[in-house]
Amino acid sequence: MKIDPFEKLAMIGGGVLLAIFLLAIIYANFDLSIKIPTCEINTKPFTSGAVIETSPKSYEVHVVARMWFFDFGENQNEITISTGSRVTFFLTSADVIHGFKIINKDINMMAMLGVIGRLETTFDKPGEYLIVCHEYCGIGHQGMYGKIKVTE
Repeated sequence: MKIDPFEKLAMIGGGVLLAIFLLAIIYANFDLSIKIPTCEINTKPFTSGAVIETSPKSYEVHVVARMWFFDFGENQNEITISTGSRVTFFLTSADVIHGFKIINKDINMMAMLGVIGRLETTFDKPGEYLIVCHEYCGIGHQGMYGKIKVTE
């Protein structure tokens, strides 16, 4: 059986491209410390937000995206943490698909009903970090935002 040379070239090119993508993901994860969002399978589902201080400067933030706000618990659209805090976000949706993008941070996740996404990051610089929903979730979507205040 003879293989068409163009088909062989396409298969080799596809393999090389796949290897390049895999190396880029490995490089981003280990050398650039860009963490890839994952799905949590061992976390108990939650229906309301919470900010849990697990140790000094370490937090678990349970976020429920709802039409048209982010539920962080007591203060629904805002949390305050100190500089240098390590934060693990657990994200889910109460209704439709939402986006969870923290401006000026490398965080961009999708919130889906029945799925818990997980991502860790450190807030090294003080300031206010705006959280926006980047996935159209219905009328009123433009007002869906939250804020993280990082204090000295």
